[in-house]
Amino acid sequence: MNLEPHKLYIGKDVETGEPVTYDADDFTTHAVIVGMTGSGKTGLGIGIIEEALLNGIPCLIIDPKGDMGNLGLVFPELAPSDFEPWIDPAVADKEGKTVAEVAAATAGSWRQGLEGDGIDAARLRRLKEGVEVTVYTPGSGSGVSLNVLGSMKAPAFTGADADEVIQDEIRSLVSSILTLAGIDSDPVSGPEHILLSAIVETMWRQGTDLDLATLVGQIPDPPLRKLGVFDLDTFISRDARMKLALKLNGLLASPSFNTWMSGAPLDIEQMLSGSPTKAAVVYLSHLSDEERQFLVTLLLSRMVTWIRSQPGTSRLRALIYMDEMYGFAPPTANPPSKTPILTILKQARAHGIGMIVSTQNPVDLDYKAMSNAGTWMIGRLQTENDKKRILEGLDSASGGADVGELSRLISGLGKRQFVLHTAKGSKPRVFGTRWAMSYLAGPMTRDQISTLMAGRKQQVQAPAPAAAPAAPVPPGVDAPAAATATDHDVVPVAPPVAAGVPVSYLDPAAPWSSEVGAIAGGTVLEAAVAATVGLLYDDTAAALEHREVYEAVIHPLGRTLDPESAHSVDHDPRDFRSEPPAGVSYRLPEADISSSAFWTGLSSALKDHLVRNRAITIYRNQALKLWSRVGESEAEFAARCREAAQDAADAAVAKLREKYAQRIERVRDQLEAARVRMLTAEQEAKASQQGELISVAGDVLGTLLGGRKRSNPLSQVASRRAATAKARAKAEAEATKVSAKERELDELEDELAEEITKVADEQLALADRIETVSIPLEKSDVEVRDLRLVWVPVR
Repeated sequence: MNLEPHKLYIGKDVETGEPVTYDADDFTTHAVIVGMTGSGKTGLGIGIIEEALLNGIPCLIIDPKGDMGNLGLVFPELAPSDFEPWIDPAVADKEGKTVAEVAAATAGSWRQGLEGDGIDAARLRRLKEGVEVTVYTPGSGSGVSLNVLGSMKAPAFTGADADEVIQDEIRSLVSSILTLAGIDSDPVSGPEHILLSAIVETMWRQGTDLDLATLVGQIPDPPLRKLGVFDLDTFISRDARMKLALKLNGLLASPSFNTWMSGAPLDIEQMLSGSPTKAAVVYLSHLSDEERQFLVTLLLSRMVTWIRSQPGTSRLRALIYMDEMYGFAPPTANPPSKTPILTILKQARAHGIGMIVSTQNPVDLDYKAMSNAGTWMIGRLQTENDKKRILEGLDSASGGADVGELSRLISGLGKRQFVLHTAKGSKPRVFGTRWAMSYLAGPMTRDQISTLMAGRKQQVQAPAPAAAPAAPVPPGVDAPAAATATDHDVVPVAPPVAAGVPVSYLDPAAPWSSEVGAIAGGTVLEAAVAATVGLLYDDTAAALEHREVYEAVIHPLGRTLDPESAHSVDHDPRDFRSEPPAGVSYRLPEADISSSAFWTGLSSALKDHLVRNRAITIYRNQALKLWSRVGESEAEFAARCREAAQDAADAAVAKLREKYAQRIERVRDQLEAARVRMLTAEQEAKASQQGELISVAGDVLGTLLGGRKRSNPLSQVASRRAATAKARAKAEAEATKVSAKERELDELEDELAEEITKVADEQLALADRIETVSIPLEKSDVEVRDLRLVWVPVR
């Protein structure tokens, strides 16, 4: 059978008999398989997983019933001898046949079924040789053991959602542990949950991996001073913390619990990545309900963390299959497993991860989970109420589903027949499942798992890790394992210290403890020195007298001061305890801490180191006679220089304006006088012209009326015209003078503007003349106020 890449062959159309294929990438929107017992859900689920594996898509399969180990029973030759070890003798007896006869009949029926669905030996061989099936059996050595709690590895803090990742994983981890111990504590308000979460977060943020023993040892005296706004003892008393530690210690004391802390690591990358394509079956059939909750919550929380580390894609990168959802994401309760399941259904699509959940009863599944499924495969249902709930879920998820048509199709289903409905809006179709390539032997027992995984155990299962040094366990709590320091330089009694030198023990809650390699709960202590030094920086020219307090922890402690070992930290008295923790040992330092000469030499060397390396940098603008303040950045000082330069420019401009003001005012007065003269001359010219016109008009009128004629009229007209011309000439002369004064005023104002621009530019340019000045320390300005020996837990 030739299929396009990422096309999964899941069965045949009931009406046409044509093969039904499904795009693997559509499973990124997740799927629900629902059907009563005997409807063929397991065969359908195994068929989908087989197709995904053939397409190189790794699968994580959660197997509460024990059926999914059958994925390891692929027999390309379909020989009866391959089937025989997996035939139940009781079944053969019931049929009145030998096991060999039943095996031969089974092989024949499998051959016939596969051939009828167009599956040949070559396809079987591809599945057999191209896929690696591993059955993990947490809490049991039957299959590949899973190291669930031996190492609670701190997740990597990367990406924009790092805080969300760490909080989700902590919530699930703590909920799982408390559920396993039978402790009901709410993540938001339960003091037990909040305490354990705070301990785990503190240690993980320090980059410290945990195991359950270390976590239990931290509970009575955790590396915390307060929780929320209350101090630790007010929030949860020491007696309550001791009771919690004793309860959890009961898990560790149980011999059967050792299997939870050995085997292959619970590492999703390792379980799913690499070649050949991985099928990781997590077998839960042997576990109690509490243990199943614990395991599924932890497993899927790790899966969520892994998913968030994957780049985005629309292709199906990996498939998660849950064979039975009962109790894991119910609609009316919130078990710990529900949170990671809903998170995957909401967020995994963007990263190319699909999830298929299978259930007998739709009432087992939360509505939120149902509404996030883009594909539904519905088999025969037990009751009408089951069908009604399915139809309600489909209508909610895809909005506009043809409920009547779906109801009709579901009611007419036969065995191994399913209605395929998608949220993409395509018409529902009924198909019969194809024959499984894996032999469906039924739920596998632990003995069968052991037989199936005999070869894989040695390949996958890592030996149980050596016990790490246990955290100090208070009286009344049995330590599950305690490591004894055997190093030649580790002694049980603290070495002597020179007289007058105070001795302290680092409080693991100190915020800077990780900078010196401290490990909360460690029982091997190394020597360090906490230093407090007063520094004085002074400079007369800069009018500077600046004081600082330098604090550092020197670790590791050598015979002489190594500058690389001086960690500048802000320590205070709360970071140091006066009494040593219980059960600790001491690593002998290279330094002779019992000698006063060592401490004197260390003080002197520390002074020399600070004088050489602790100068401060300030800034100077000599042109403006300005110095920066200590702690003032270059940008801040430059802004202050620009402000000072602007002030200077404003002052210079004011002087210029004052200098030009008298000249400008004088020209303005002259211009005003010229304008007055010009107006007067214009008015006189106008009056002369009007007089001339009136006189001429009078002469003409007198002549027409026959009046007396004046003597010499032409001479009088000429005289009046000469007067008018003279008046006009005077007006024009005055106008010329006004124009000249206006030009003079414009030129004077332009000259002032140029002078202003020049002065302002010169002053503002001074703001950029900034230089760096180093203010060094003098040895007399360095005062070592306190040196104390601090014992730091490092292992």
